[in-house]
Amino acid sequence: MQKLAGKTALITGGNSGIGLATARLFAEHGARLAVTGRDAATLEEVRRELGNDVLALQSEAGNTEAIATLMAQVQAHFGHIDVLFVNAASARPAPLATMTEAHFDETVAVNFKGAFFTIQKALPLMSANSSIIVTTSISNQRAAPNFGAYAACKAALRSLVITFAADLIKQGIRVNAISPGPIDTPGFGRWGVPQEIVESVRERFRNKAPTGRFGAAEEVANVALFLASDDASFVIGAEIVVDGGMSLAM
Repeated sequence: MQKLAGKTALITGGNSGIGLATARLFAEHGARLAVTGRDAATLEEVRRELGNDVLALQSEAGNTEAIATLMAQVQAHFGHIDVLFVNAASARPAPLATMTEAHFDETVAVNFKGAFFTIQKALPLMSANSSIIVTTSISNQRAAPNFGAYAACKAALRSLVITFAADLIKQGIRVNAISPGPIDTPGFGRWGVPQEIVESVRERFRNKAPTGRFGAAEEVANVALFLASDDASFVIGAEIVVDGGMSLAM
């Protein structure tokens, strides 16, 4: 059964990792799709893979003017949104002592400010009985050395989900969050640090995880499908942790 037949979904950061896995699954379940990303080449690959009906748009997640343009494009093409998956993110580690203001501002723009205004500017397009899903992280409650600004943004997103869920439920809009642990995506380790550091972090995560492995993007996409569909009609303001039990071990 196609759980999203006839629904329109916008996925930010939909050209790789969790976003791409979710776009593939949503397409399988009948959704009409708009996906965003920074990289034009990967967006074109998404369009070729999922079909010309997919609206693949290059957009900067932390720029409010770009967000407004994005919503105008989606409205012109589809008219409305039934599912909004606020998934775009950027994570680059930096010790507290060396974090620059520019790095901090970029982190906050993409991971918090952009998410806030994506939801705000999408509201006029959201249909009745629609769903907003926000990607948070287990780092919003657990220590994340060298990722202080990123983790704080994810904690702020969790707060937004609770507040917006209460604000928007009378409009028929459900707001929920997915909190992934370490997921094996192309973005993991793209931190501008030596590869041996990345491998050391990867091994540390594996050792801490009760499952002994990273999660797959498809495992997060399955939760996004649940929250997007009518199966989750009574799920409001929740944060579903998808981490293989890692936060329990931590």
